[in-house]
Amino acid sequence: MAAIDCGTNSIRLLVADLPDPSAGPQAPLVDLSRRMEIVRLGQGVDRTGRLAPEAIERTRVALADYAAEIEKLGAERVRMCATSATRDAANAADFRTMVEQTLGVAPEVVTGDEEARLSFTGAVRGLPADAEPPYLVVDIGGGSTEFVVGTREGGVQAAISMDIGCVRMTERHLHDDPPTLDEIAAAQADIAVAVDRALEAVPGREAATLVGLAGSVTTVVAIAQGLQEYDPARIHHARVSYDQVADVTADLLAKTREQRLAIPVMHPGRADVIGAGALVLRVIMERAGMPSVVASEHDILDGIAWSLAPRD
Repeated sequence: MAAIDCGTNSIRLLVADLPDPSAGPQAPLVDLSRRMEIVRLGQGVDRTGRLAPEAIERTRVALADYAAEIEKLGAERVRMCATSATRDAANAADFRTMVEQTLGVAPEVVTGDEEARLSFTGAVRGLPADAEPPYLVVDIGGGSTEFVVGTREGGVQAAISMDIGCVRMTERHLHDDPPTLDEIAAAQADIAVAVDRALEAVPGREAATLVGLAGSVTTVVAIAQGLQEYDPARIHHARVSYDQVADVTADLLAKTREQRLAIPVMHPGRADVIGAGALVLRVIMERAGMPSVVASEHDILDGIAWSLAPRD
């Protein structure tokens, strides 16, 4: 199976085999290739309503590389899901044409609800025993954040997508380097309104465990752990406290982009938006009353791959 998740900030590839049925219902996928490139497809979308030509070209270059990898590994089924940036863009047809010419399949511009459900499927499979249900799964992307409440056995109870991603909040509010206190306050107020709406809709305050997905969360967790290099095995299912998240967020927002780039675990393409991503996570934990967050390296990408599994 080959799954591609094309978000506002990054494009990611997972080529994987399904586990042997004898391995049990919680067995993970067998990864053959898992890759990520920062292409910033959503560059300027919040302001212009259009995908920038240079952003489409960056995405095309990465996608051509992925297409070669998919062919080399012999994937039998391919699914590409495009998320927030392409829901918002007036010129989405240009993007679709590029994908069909480069990959050979059409991108699916999934709804926020479907995005949330795919994220939940990928995240909850294999959660540790101390992660008590029901779960509030939050996927903090570039353009939007998905909120999903449910259990492993019962599936999704409710889901909603809100336009408070790390790229969108940075472009909308955090203009200085480092951002001013007024800019941070404006971003926090904007995020809080959206988070409160989401938590009422899903309902997130009734969940027992917060599970955080995507690069903003995993980077914050890596920093909180004091890692000297990005180590997915140590980040996956790590639990960090609200106080740790608040400390990391304050530190990131006080640093310049150059100082953030010097953090050992920082991906260069994330350094300019990580402050906003951390702020989204901190506000979610505050408004939901969550004392800790469990990070997951498995997310919508894994959900897309599982969706390609044959149905009984």
